[in-house]
Amino acid sequence: MRAIWKGAVSFGLVSISVKLYSATEEKDIRFHQVHRTDGGRIRYKRVCSLDGEEVSYDDIAKGYDLGGGEMVVLTDEDFADLPLSTSRAIDVLEFVPAEQVDPILYAKAYYLEPEGAAVKPYVLLRDALVDSDRVAIVKVALRQREQLATLRVREGVLVLNTMLWPDEVRQPDFAFLDEDVSLRPPELAMAASLIDSMTGDFNPSDYTDNYREALQEVIDAKVEGREVVAPEEPEAAPAAAVDLMAALRASVERARTARGEQPERETEPTPISAARSARTAAKAAPAKKAPAKKAEKAAPAKKAEKAEKKAAPAKKAAKKGGPDEKGAAKKAAKKAPAKKARKSA
Repeated sequence: MRAIWKGAVSFGLVSISVKLYSATEEKDIRFHQVHRTDGGRIRYKRVCSLDGEEVSYDDIAKGYDLGGGEMVVLTDEDFADLPLSTSRAIDVLEFVPAEQVDPILYAKAYYLEPEGAAVKPYVLLRDALVDSDRVAIVKVALRQREQLATLRVREGVLVLNTMLWPDEVRQPDFAFLDEDVSLRPPELAMAASLIDSMTGDFNPSDYTDNYREALQEVIDAKVEGREVVAPEEPEAAPAAAVDLMAALRASVERARTARGEQPERETEPTPISAARSARTAAKAAPAKKAPAKKAEKAAPAKKAEKAEKKAAPAKKAAKKGGPDEKGAAKKAAKKAPAKKARKSA
């Protein structure tokens, strides 16, 4: 690594000479603008908008636009006269608990290396920060700009994190913040269950830039003259969940399945599952009563069958009786009125 700045950390009467190194680097794949037909680089000229002439770097200054076509021109001499008291020093202002610094304020990180005989005071400050669980709030001038920053310890090295000024952080102003959104306890419980099922220890090496890897694969394939196999697209999330509880429950089960765990069965029905069970029971109730009605309908049929069985021998006997028995029956019918007449006399 190459040092980009030299100075000293100053707190109280202690001064620690240090070198500053960029702690991070972007891994983006960079491209040049080229001519599509022959691949030639596209060049831009620095041309004055008033006279149309090309301008060299020596004749370029910085201008502040006042609006309405007016411009204030500032030269290097104007910047040199600015009162930057921390031009070559990292001034410690105070020590604060690390959790009091909002991460949204952090901008860029730099490593600090002790220079020469500054190793002992460097290690002293490092260990004191670790033991006190504090970070140092400092001011430093980098690239002609005074910046707020913190000093903290990472892997035995002091790290300078430049910060945004408070007025550089925008305040959120969204309509939903004024809405009264009510959440039911089962929904909060299911969301907490989802968080628990996805909880783990953060390991940055577990994550990769899939887009950059796919783009590099395209470039390598172009160089080697082969075709690129398109990677599988991840499952797209639904634009809007119709049933929030169902979406949360499905997410919990998927997270547990991904970890090789068995999905838990619900011991207590949620309001939505209870309503579904009630509807299912209501639909199933008539089907259970149907056998009773069929039994009632079947009862007369059974009685008719028994009556027919009892009447069957009489019918058979009537058929077997023949003409003589029919004649005897007619004679008995004629004698019956005569007997009644005698009784009445």
